[in-house]
Amino acid sequence: MTTATDMPALTAQDRCDACGAQAYVRVQMEAGELLFCAHHARKHLEALQKVATTIHDETDRLHAEERPAAD
Repeated sequence: MTTATDMPALTAQDRCDACGAQAYVRVQMEAGELLFCAHHARKHLEALQKVATTIHDETDRLHAEERPAAD
């Protein structure tokens, strides 16, 4: 398994295949692709690492420094 950095960014239209929340993790496997929210990606990470060819993780966007409020 490798971590992908050259894949297109996930957008608000990309939804978790488990619950429908915004997806922040794309998992490529031989059989296809799955998208996960941060919660479900963490929950299933150990199993996913065994079958994934690449994992594109954008969960760091959840912890990005917030912009100051406009006056």
